[in-house]
Amino acid sequence: MSETIRTAFIGLGVMGGPMTGHLARAGRAVTAFNRSPERAQNWASIWTAEGLKVGFADTPRDAAADADIVMICVGNDEDLASVTAAETGVLASMRAGSLLIDHTTTSADMARQLGDACAAKGIAFVDAPVSGGQAGAENGQLAIMCGGSEEAMARAAPVMGAYAKSVVHVGEIGAGQTAKMANQMCIAGVLAGLSEAIRLAQGAGLDLDKTYEAISGGAAQSWQMDNRWATMTADTFDFGFAIDWMRKDLGYALDEARRLGLSSPITALVDQFYADVQAQGGNRLDTSALITRLPKAPDSK
Repeated sequence: MSETIRTAFIGLGVMGGPMTGHLARAGRAVTAFNRSPERAQNWASIWTAEGLKVGFADTPRDAAADADIVMICVGNDEDLASVTAAETGVLASMRAGSLLIDHTTTSADMARQLGDACAAKGIAFVDAPVSGGQAGAENGQLAIMCGGSEEAMARAAPVMGAYAKSVVHVGEIGAGQTAKMANQMCIAGVLAGLSEAIRLAQGAGLDLDKTYEAISGGAAQSWQMDNRWATMTADTFDFGFAIDWMRKDLGYALDEARRLGLSSPITALVDQFYADVQAQGGNRLDTSALITRLPKAPDSK
């Protein structure tokens, strides 16, 4: 890696903050921007205590002005537009020949629009949504699904390696976002089944630890089972990937399915289950809080 490659990171949330830290630990020269100054200051204090050097800019445009590679991780289509296409956005200062990597989970259409805007300025672009949640970001173990040209991927992959365990080039621009939609659809379906299975085991009075041991070694095993069984059975949900964000992602997936003329009845149903949990005040709880929608059997312990 050459330390002369200058990078910028836009968005220091629960994902972007740790990702930026990994870039700094890898020796990258990083300039960061976050919409909330308080959060930026919090990250600055953490990195300073660790001895890491990260610069800060007042706007996305300023952060990207001297960067060879710009990475973004914000909330949704609208947030991405505000930090790219606005007067103070990164496209106002990025030069031809630079590279933009977007880690935001957006609609595939947004990825294609941003790709076109970059192409018009001679900027390479990769849409690169991530999976692995806050823990994956903190541990540098994210799975990244990417859309873009072979040339753009060749430049992007070594940079993303600072915080990823898996980087897969799925196809052209927009393919990364569509793969992320498939990822979220799978997670939603698994959690719905897992929620019902736990309620069954509880209602039958089974030893929950033994039940997990019995079924996690077979075909039912999943990441969600391994990482969420214990917390779901303990009614602990104040961590992880928020239901608000999952509903946003599932909305993109359902829109894309409709655009393709496809039916996604299970995803649509689980999306409405999540709406029920939101109505109960569970907006910021982990997606595994889907189980709270299901009452326990009267005699469950």
